[in-house]
Amino acid sequence: MRHRKSKITLDRNAKQRRTLLRNLAVSLIKHERITTTPARARATKALVERLVTIGKPGTLHSRRQIISQLNSATATDKIVKTIAPRYKHRPGGYLRTVKLGRRLGDGADQLLIEFIPTTV
Repeated sequence: MRHRKSKITLDRNAKQRRTLLRNLAVSLIKHERITTTPARARATKALVERLVTIGKPGTLHSRRQIISQLNSATATDKIVKTIAPRYKHRPGGYLRTVKLGRRLGDGADQLLIEFIPTTV
C-alpha cells in the first residue's frame, strides 16, 4: 500500500528517475523553458526551484551543492551568475507552467514550464 508516500516516482527506479530529472533540469536552466508532461513538469519544478534558492548566496558552498545535484558546470554557472540574481528579492515561485494541450503522437497532455520574467 502507498499510504502517505508523496514522492513522485514517474514509474522509474531511483537511478533512472534521478537521471531523468537531472537532464530535464539542465535543459530548463539552459533554455529557460521546456515542454514536457505534467508529472515530469511538477517534479522538475520542485527540483529547479530548490536549486535556484540554493544558488542565491553565490558562495562556493552553494555552487558545490548545485553541481552535486546537476553534474553540469555550465548549468551551475548559469544558475549562480544569471538566474539567482534575477530573483534576489523574490522568496520563491520562480517557475510557471502553462497547459499546451495534447501531444500529436500519443495524445499525452503537454505543459510549458518556464522561468517567470522579473520586473525591475
